[in-house]
This record gives sequence, C-alpha cells and structure tokens, in this order.
Amino acid sequence: MSLPKLSVALPPSRRIAEYARAAEDAGCARVWVYDSPAVYGDLWVALARIVESTSTIGVGTGVAVPSLRHPLVTASAMATIEDLSGGRLVAAFGTGFTARRAMGQRPMRWDDLVRYVRQVRSLLAGEVVIIDGEATQMLHSDSWGPSRPISIPIWCAPVGPRGRAASRQVQADGVMLVGMPQPGDPQFPQRGLLVHGTVIEPGEDATSHRVREAAGPWFVSGYHGVWEHDPESLQTMPGGPEWLAEVERLRAPAERHLAVHEGHVVTLTARDRGILDAAGEAIASSGWCGPASVIARHFSGAGDAGITEVVYAPAGPDIANEIRRFRDAVGST
Repeated sequence: MSLPKLSVALPPSRRIAEYARAAEDAGCARVWVYDSPAVYGDLWVALARIVESTSTIGVGTGVAVPSLRHPLVTASAMATIEDLSGGRLVAAFGTGFTARRAMGQRPMRWDDLVRYVRQVRSLLAGEVVIIDGEATQMLHSDSWGPSRPISIPIWCAPVGPRGRAASRQVQADGVMLVGMPQPGDPQFPQRGLLVHGTVIEPGEDATSHRVREAAGPWFVSGYHGVWEHDPESLQTMPGGPEWLAEVERLRAPAERHLAVHEGHVVTLTARDRGILDAAGEAIASSGWCGPASVIARHFSGAGDAGITEVVYAPAGPDIANEIRRFRDAVGST
C-alpha cells in the first residue's frame, strides 16, 4: 500500500496566508485555491499572498476556469507565481461549476478547455500563438518576468468521459477527481482526490455545533447542485421544500442562481441552517465525516485505489484546527 500525500483546498480570503502557514506547519504537500470570483476573492492574488508567506508548501489552482481570463493573462499570472514561489506551482483547469453557475452560465465546453490549455502551454514555452485571429506572445523583458520557456505541471479536473478524453488530449500531468477512480479510467502520473468533511471527536455527533459548522457548508452545497439540474427533486430532500421556497421568495426567476450559490461551501445562510435542522444525523453522510479511525481508513483506501494526493477542503470558523485535526487522523494510518 502506498499512502497518498495530504493537501488542502481553500477559497481566497483575508486569512488565506494564515491558513496556508497552518497547512505548511501540518506537513501538507500543497494548498489548492478555488477560482469562483462571484463568491470568493481573486485566485491569483491569494496564491501570491501564500507563496510570499510560506517557504516550502506547494500551491495550485484548484481549479482555474479558462473562460474567466484571456490565455495570456493566465500565462502571465502562472509565470509570476512560479517566479515568486521558486517553482512551487501546479495549475489545474476545469470547465467551472460554481464559478460559472454563480454567474448564470453553463460550464465550458471541453473542446474550448483543450484549446485554452494548449495555448497557455505554448505561451509559457515562449511561442507565438494565434488567439482570436491575432499573434500573441509573452514579451516580458529581463527582471519584469521569468525567461521562457517556463515549465509548470498542468492538471485537469475531468468530469465524465469527455473530461477524461480532454485530459488525455492535453497530456495532463495529473487530474483532480471528486470520486474514486473507476476500473478502466485512464492513467495519469498524479491523481488528486478532493474530499470534504470533518473528524468527529469523542462525545460529538453530527448534530453538534462544531460538526454542523464544519460539515454543513459542503452538505448544503449538494442542494445547490440539485437545484441546477432538477429543482423539483428538492421537494423530496430534508428541508428542501422550505429552502426552495425561500430562494424563490428572495429572488426573481432570472436572479435565483445568485441566491442559490451564496456562501457556497464556506458559510451557512439562514435558509441553509434549516436544511441542517431537517437533515440531523444525515449531515455525516456527506464526504469524509466520522471518527479519526474512519478518516484513516478512507485515506488508506484512497491510496489503494491509486490516489496520489488527498485534497482536504475544510470549512467552518476554525480552519487551522480542522486542518490539524484531519492531519492527525490520517497520520494514524
């Protein structure tokens, strides 16, 4: 059995540098930063703050959404972070669920992501790239940017067969998954697994205040996804009818996506708390929630399945302690 590395995934925030130092002190391999500008701060500003506040921990875009930026803007940002960090950057790209749904848009097409990643790679190599019909190149002079070529590992976040095919097309160095690999899935040098949840300590259960605050934001995010695909299904989910009625009361139809994604995976609105009240112990059914021994089994099982990096996404008011608690649990394997 080969145990995976442990990393963390966090949204940009005022305290991102503090949380990154806590992750570095805990021995985590990397800090991955979300890219949802309608909900959080800026991805690249957050990464710059992290690398200037830490010394060894890796950083990653978890995951960057191509449609939000011109390829040259992304290539320049990647080069800047790579230069500041001394080679600690990994850039992962995805089609964008929250990032685009929170703006009322569908996720990108995979073909567009493939073209974008190839353009970014070519720009970092110092090549002239035709973008929107015009020649584009990184023109940074000495001391105003790192010299080309620049080699940065690029990952993809594949969803479904098209996502896996796109990851192969761009020859991704790794993939960020939201579920365990399945037999027959393509092999990549690195495979990350995004997980959420919390370690339930002796004397706690899923209805305790700390567990609700730590596991609740991710639990209710499932309702956000259901609303996007099949709102009527919310009528059969605990607290779903009341949550949906409140969303419909707050916003006109053309604006309801703004209410749905408010606080996504970072905080709980008043209507979200109604879901937790109705769900009760079911909160612990989402993600990796349970005693330390259960978390340790999940972690070792991920390694057995070929995961090279478990990426833990903590939530709640005490992120640093959530990171330490999770690290201690997986350290018992």
